[in-house]
Order: sequence, then structure tokens, then C-alpha cells
Amino acid sequence: FHRGYYIRARAVDHCVQDFLLKTQSHPRTQILSLGAGFDSLYFRLKDMGLLHHTVVYEVDFLNVACQKAALIKRMKELSALVGDTGREGLGVITFSGKDYKLLGVDLSELSELERALEEAGLDNEIPTLFIAEVVLTYMENSRSDALIQWAAEHFSQACFLLYEQMHPEDPFGRVMQQHFSQLNSALHSLAQYPDCEAQQRRFFEKGWTECRVMDMNEFFTCCTPEDEQQRVQALEPFDEYEELHLKCSHYFVLAASKGMEPSWTPLLSNMTVPHRDGPARMAGSITAAVCAMHSEISGLRRYGHHSVLIKPNVILTTGGFGEEDGQHCRMRNFHVLIKHAGYWKAGCVKKENPDKRWDERLYHTVSCLSNSLALVVGGRRSPSSAGLGMLWLKFPETFNASDPDDVTVELVSLQPAAEPAALRWRHSTTEVIFKGEKYLFLYGGRSATEPVLGDWYFLHTQELSCTVIPVEGPVPESRHSHSACSWKGGVLIAGGLGAAEQPLGSVFFLRELEHGFRWQTVETRPPLIPRYSHTAHVHDGKLLLVGGVWFHSSSVPGITVIDLMTGLCLDYTINVDHLEWPLMLHNHSSVFLPNEKELLLIGGGGNCFSFGTHLNPGPVFLSLSSILTSH
Repeated sequence: FHRGYYIRARAVDHCVQDFLLKTQSHPRTQILSLGAGFDSLYFRLKDMGLLHHTVVYEVDFLNVACQKAALIKRMKELSALVGDTGREGLGVITFSGKDYKLLGVDLSELSELERALEEAGLDNEIPTLFIAEVVLTYMENSRSDALIQWAAEHFSQACFLLYEQMHPEDPFGRVMQQHFSQLNSALHSLAQYPDCEAQQRRFFEKGWTECRVMDMNEFFTCCTPEDEQQRVQALEPFDEYEELHLKCSHYFVLAASKGMEPSWTPLLSNMTVPHRDGPARMAGSITAAVCAMHSEISGLRRYGHHSVLIKPNVILTTGGFGEEDGQHCRMRNFHVLIKHAGYWKAGCVKKENPDKRWDERLYHTVSCLSNSLALVVGGRRSPSSAGLGMLWLKFPETFNASDPDDVTVELVSLQPAAEPAALRWRHSTTEVIFKGEKYLFLYGGRSATEPVLGDWYFLHTQELSCTVIPVEGPVPESRHSHSACSWKGGVLIAGGLGAAEQPLGSVFFLRELEHGFRWQTVETRPPLIPRYSHTAHVHDGKLLLVGGVWFHSSSVPGITVIDLMTGLCLDYTINVDHLEWPLMLHNHSSVFLPNEKELLLIGGGGNCFSFGTHLNPGPVFLSLSSILTSH
């Protein structure tokens, strides 16, 4: 919430102050805020001494304007800023000061709006900035289009600042639309103007000569100074990167102008960011299907969890945040999926020592070390608390495959010498082999004190002690929320979120040598689209990346297949026509079943900004046989 609203306010302030700076040589300028509500923009600009020769006009429904006028009169600080000239409004002009006019008019009634503004003293021959912050989308398109065209036609030197939603049809967009529909305030613009390009075309067609649009991820990255980005990122404990970046990819800021000399271009980047309008090469699509289940349990509705194949056709899911006993909470129970007679059955795992603290962790890893033993490493409760350590999970060698509720797990606390290495989350723990011995390679992640880690440890699987093994080659940049897969005795690291909270597109292979390991860069062509919060699997010399979040807004990540011999990188979309709900593929888990060449997706989703929590309702499977044999 804090960061989402900060970026919105920052974008508006950035554009408004740029307008005031570029027009300071003019004797008079004006700002017209459409649907201003209780926005404090005028008072902030006035307090900063930026309104020397600018009049601010605000328009909203009459009842809103009357309430705001009463509030200003009641508050001494506000009255003092407007000055003594603030007099009782007449008719639609609810408040009138020397450089501040508040009007109560319905924006969709253009002739009434024009008449009221003329009466209030708006001058169509001086530089004018129109501001519409999530306003026009609530109007019928024909009326909002008419307003945009009227502003271009009637004002000789005009600028327009628009902030609104976009991308209605992807999973996050569907949750967003549903939220506004439930509030009885449908977003009208979205169907006709679903993306930046459509909005830009709209303004050009309505008479504006210059127009630049960017989503809010691009705005924060390109138009916010680096030191300010770092200040904001350090303000409070934060671990909701996926929700923030998805929210920011569904809102845009647009700056259009006409008749301005020099031209008004507040959205020029202060850095060059490679912008890709779509995956370079969409190789096809894979159809998602709801997993055929004999029994449904809500416990698989979760995110930030971990799923692991503990035996053939037996999947254990632990931790995360989700739905338990009808409530949203950190998950206490473990769940198991067992495939029997062609169907998956779900069950709740019995803990042999239920009093043993699981710590309800998120963003941990679980590594199977034998038929009856798995190691839990790291994870967190809250982002401000220290990471959690290690834990053994012991389960029986055999159990009744037809009864998931028959599975039991014993929790065994650990205080190994390697414990400090485990105090992290959003990391990876991957099995590697060195000189015939098995080790767990613990890499990256973040902690309560370090927003991103780039270190690594080799944990000997017998003693769980850290072993020093030499590693050479170019060290990958620090990252968390990456993927890691065992391959040829080493490990493949792909993507992740880097130090500047920017998704990474690099792939590294940690290769075993005679005396240690070596980092090697895996070159992909075309270059891998940077992403994080995905899952990954290796099959037959191909690295599969599943879902995730990227800053590239024209589509959502599906399945990417990287041929590890040639570096060829192919993107496939996931066809969700057979699902009745949005499939959110971040903070999910996935299990690859090599014999069937099937991928089982478990959980995923999150708290979608102010639009409510969306958790994928049930497991989904993808058949990958067509793409794994076609290479």
C-alpha cells in the first residue's frame, strides 16, 4: 500500500513540478484538476512556494466540492495558505481564492463544465495542465473521449496528465476488474484502451501532438533518482515485491501536450532500459487443466510455500500463507498429494509431535535427502524478524498409497554448526556432488538485515556442517527469488531479483571441476526476459522456467524452455481457457513428473494490492510432452 501510493503521488508531483518549471517564464499559467476529490496538491504546491503565477482549479461532484470547501474554511492552516480572499462560493463555485477555485460540476456534462470554468475565470490562451488521476475511467468512453478532445481543441497551449489502470485481461487484471465491479464502479476505459499503446493512440486521435506513456515500474526505475529509490526501499521492512511490481505494471502515467514551446516531456528516462513489447519469439502455447482430484482440501490454496516429491507420486507441501480452517493465515499444517489409480488425492499430514514448533514459515526450502528424510532450510515469519534455521522432517519409508491421511511426519529441531547460514529466505538449496560426496548448495536469498544476498555455502549432507570448497569464475550478482536446479553434479541458477529490486535475466551454471567448482555464464538467445518468483526444472538437457514476474507488461510469463546445449530460448504462453479462475503463477510451487512429462502447479497468488487476496483454488497440470519432444 505505502509503496504503491507513493509511486502514484511521486509520478503526479514529478509531472506537475516539471510543468511549473518549464512554464516559469510565462506571466500566467493554470492547472485544472479533474475529479480532484480531497487531493491536497494545491496546498502542497502553495506551501513549497511554487505557485507564483499559477491558478489551480479543482472540479468534482457538487457534494464533494462542498465538503472540501467546508473543510478548508474549518482548518486554519489551509485557510491561511489560500489567503484572506477565500470567500463563500456561489452556485457551483464552492470556494474561490486568489489562486484557488473549487467547482462542483459533473465532468461528464461537458457544456456545464465549460460554462462553470469560464465563470470561474479559466483562460484558454495560457499554458494549462489538466490532471486526471483515476477519474476518466469511471466515465463512459464517449464522454471521457469528448473531454480529452475538448481540452486539445479549446486550449492553445495544453498539457494533460493521466494516471489509470490497464491490462484488464491477465490474471492480476481480472482480480482488479472484479474488485471494482464489486464496488459498483466499473472501469470503462479498459476494454477500449487496454494498454499504453492504445492510450497513446487515443490522445493522438483526439488532437494531442505529443504523448508519452509508461507503466509505474518503468516510471520508478527511469524517472526516480537512484538515491530516492534507495531511500524509499529502506524505509520499512518489505517483502511483497511480486504484488508491488504487478500493481505497478497495471497502472500507467501518461503525459500529452500540444502547442507547447519547448515541448513538454516530463517522462523522458534518465537511463536507458531495454524495452521489449513482447516476448521475442512466442513458440506456441500449453494448455492448463484442473488437476483431477478425488478429494479437495483448501490447504493447497497458499503462496510462499514449498512442494517436494518425497517418493514417486507423493508430493509434500509445507509452509506459506494461505487458507486454513476458513481463515487466511500462515500455514501450520502440512499437506500431501498422492497419485493413485490415475487420480491425485489430497490429505492433511499428521504430525507425530504436534507440540513441536514449525514456526509457520514462508519462503523456505525443503530438500529430500533420503526415502524418509528431508531438510527444511531457512524461511521467515515476518520480514522484520530474523530468518528461521533448519529442521529435519522424518516420514515413514512406506505408507498406504490410497490414503493420504495415513502419512505422518516427525519434526526434529537442529542446532548444527551451519545454522547461521540458514538465517535467510527466498534462497535456494540444491543438491550438488563433489568427489562423489553429496552436498547441499545454499545460495542467495535475503535476510532481515540484508535485502539481497550473494553468498553461498556447501552443506555436507551427513554432518550438516559447512565445507569450504573452492569456487572460481565470474561471481553472479546477488539475488533472491531466483530458481536453482541440480544438473550434471552442479547447479543452474536462473533469474531472480537483484540489489536494485530489478529482475535479472542471467543464467549461471556452477560446474564441478577436479579441485572445486566454477561459475559459468549460460548465454541464451534471444536473451532471457528478466524475471523472478518463478520455478524451474531440468529435463533432458533443457531448463524449464515456470511463471514468475517480469517488468514486461504485454503478457505474463508462461513456460520458457532453454536448450542448455545451444542456448536457444523459447517462450510458450499458458492457455487458461479451461480454468474458471485467474491463474497467478508467482509464489507458487511446481513439481515435474518426468515419466509423464507433466508439470503439476501447486498454489500461487498473493494479496493483490487493495484488490483482495487471490489464491489459486487448486492444483493445475500442464502436459509438456509436445514441447519437450519438439526440440
